[in-house]
Amino acid sequence: MSLDEDARWLEWVTKQFESIAGDDKEIDLDEFKTALKVKESFFAERFFALFDSDGSGSISLDELLKALDLLIHGNETDKLRFLFQVYDVDGSGSIDPDELRTVLKSCLRESAISLPEEKLDDLTLALFESADKDNSGSITFEELKAELENFPEVMENLTISAANWLKPPDLEQKKRKTPRYLTRTYWQNNSRKLFFLCLYALLNVLLFIIAMLKNAHGGPWFMVAKGCGQCLNLNCTFVMVLMLRRSLTWLRATWVVRILPLDQNILLHQIVGYAILIFSIVHTGAHVLNFARMSQNDAMYQLWEYLFTTRPGIGWVNGTASITGVVLQVLICLMVVCSSTFVRRSGHFEVFYWSHLSYIWVWALLVVHCANFWKWFVVPGVAFLIEKLVGIAVSRMGGLYIVEVNLLPSKVTHLVIKRPPFFHFKPGDYVYINIPAIAKYEWHPFTISSAPEQQDTLWLHVRSMGQWTNRLYEYFRQPESQTISNKRLTASLRNRQEQEQVLDDIFKSASHNRTVASNKDDAVELTLYRTSVTRTNSQKPVSNPEAQVELGNASPVTKELTAKLSENHRYCNIKCYVDGPFGTPTRQIFASEHAVLIGAGIGITPFASILQSIMCRYRMRKQNCPNCNYSWCETIKDNEMKLRKVDFIWINRDQKSFEWFVSLLTKLEMDQADEEPEGRFLEMHMYMTSALSKNDMKAIGLQMALDLLAKKEKVDSITGLRTRTQPGRPDWAKVFQKMSEEKKGKVHVFYCGAPALAKAIKAQCEQFGFNFYKENF
Repeated sequence: MSLDEDARWLEWVTKQFESIAGDDKEIDLDEFKTALKVKESFFAERFFALFDSDGSGSISLDELLKALDLLIHGNETDKLRFLFQVYDVDGSGSIDPDELRTVLKSCLRESAISLPEEKLDDLTLALFESADKDNSGSITFEELKAELENFPEVMENLTISAANWLKPPDLEQKKRKTPRYLTRTYWQNNSRKLFFLCLYALLNVLLFIIAMLKNAHGGPWFMVAKGCGQCLNLNCTFVMVLMLRRSLTWLRATWVVRILPLDQNILLHQIVGYAILIFSIVHTGAHVLNFARMSQNDAMYQLWEYLFTTRPGIGWVNGTASITGVVLQVLICLMVVCSSTFVRRSGHFEVFYWSHLSYIWVWALLVVHCANFWKWFVVPGVAFLIEKLVGIAVSRMGGLYIVEVNLLPSKVTHLVIKRPPFFHFKPGDYVYINIPAIAKYEWHPFTISSAPEQQDTLWLHVRSMGQWTNRLYEYFRQPESQTISNKRLTASLRNRQEQEQVLDDIFKSASHNRTVASNKDDAVELTLYRTSVTRTNSQKPVSNPEAQVELGNASPVTKELTAKLSENHRYCNIKCYVDGPFGTPTRQIFASEHAVLIGAGIGITPFASILQSIMCRYRMRKQNCPNCNYSWCETIKDNEMKLRKVDFIWINRDQKSFEWFVSLLTKLEMDQADEEPEGRFLEMHMYMTSALSKNDMKAIGLQMALDLLAKKEKVDSITGLRTRTQPGRPDWAKVFQKMSEEKKGKVHVFYCGAPALAKAIKAQCEQFGFNFYKENF
């Protein structure tokens, strides 16, 4: 830092200290813990002890500045010395295995990672044996420093990241950048949408001007009202066209998708909705001002009579234009407010759902309100009616039943629906589902998480985030809704065909499980329990009575697993209705050369279907050498799938969330057990946001131990996958830079998850010239 920057930083730190210390000008341990915002008090106590150089039990401003000077201005050796002192709990000058285990245990708690005690011992030994070069039974500072040199990435910007008040502000003046909306890359990547919006705006302007000129005799406010009214005729019908899901799904398979932004129909629907709100407010306001002028010039009617009665006779149906206009304004405002992100994503989806159904009344009132609206409405209205009738017919054809339910971690409900023979869909498509037992009249959209190649069943994964989804989860969690049969369950455990598949998976992924059952049958049951809970292998209920066995004859392992399954997995026969499927932007994946799939949390569901479908095609092209065990995959590129490379990125908040699809991902990794000549076709990247980053002092030891153990056991300790789970959030600039350098063709990024993260990813995509698609329905 320069002298000026150092002075500004010192002033900032002093101000932060005073806000924490209070009147006594000293920071005690409790204040330090609060300011540090650490979950595990071990680190707060260790940092406090090192900051409190005089051992007085409190930290003064001088002591704080001295410690900060070391952490911020010090070199790597100074920072490593501080780290070593944190780990050297007893101050002996060396770290023994018990001290290291204590530190790693605290690291796990701080990062919200739950591992068994045996795994903690393995992590401790892996790191200790690697660092203790001379086998002396303790780690010295020089040995720790030498070990860290093998992990250069952890030394980048070594910080205590949770203590924001300890970090100086960014004193570098940020360079003024060109707004992203004015960059050339943004216009190139959004050319179809921008072109369409320009045409849309131009059409509205033309209609407004023409309507104003035709009604110039009525005065300025009357002209404005008529201009907005003509624009409302267009927008109130166009907003319906954008939601003709079946028509848009069909158009996605034609050349039209290269011209029109069909994949952004939801965004355009929202834009048109806001345009309707603005036009309606201006239209109503202009009429009110015009009525006020008329009431002043002509004493026959008062202003309130113009607005709330039929006496003036305004309107083509018994003079009801004003009354219907007031009702329409209220309904439109209500629909827009209830459609806001705050309402839809705060657990009140039903408010949005039921308020949006008032569009029927809006159209009916518009026909009464405006003499010319029916001319705009008739063709889109007929198309809309046909789509609705087809949807009702499709949803009622054949008896659809939920045949299995699995309650997964983080309140995710996995529904297995008997798939009708006429139901055909593409990977990434979604459906609307109605379950009368939950809510008789409510339909909710969910992505299909099973692959089209899975013929017998249809999978939906529903996360409990609102009233309906919570009712769904609770319905299957309550004992009275359980329809499980012990005989059917035991038969499923004993099914010979599934046993062979399970055994094959066990031997292929022996390194994934450290606990091995005592005999072959127990191993089968143990693995089958795991897959039945996560439901990521293609299983279906066993209904053959000859295959069933009595629970009393089963082994103790089977009895224990049966009890667990009765809580989380059950068979049922619950009536449901499904409307769809409907296409999404993810249909473009198979036309891409290099696809990047990014799922945040439950946003993995469309990619679960896509990954399974991709790997089904991958397996069809896989060849095996007759003379050895080497296998390879023939060229993937063909008319149906042009993919040369797939990168799958899954971002989760906590460890449990990975259990949703961990068995599926394990199976996909097995399919690529052999390295391909051109590198892996499918690469996975897992991120856990609750875990502290590698350059955080509180996590360095843990991340080093996890890396060492993953290399030794060929499996990640957090998820059980071969892919190492990365802590924190992705550095999108580095991630996309690496993908750009691979040169596997044009990169297309597909995202499903929180809107806030979508904005950050989209901005980075624009910088690298990647195409960005957001799953939205």
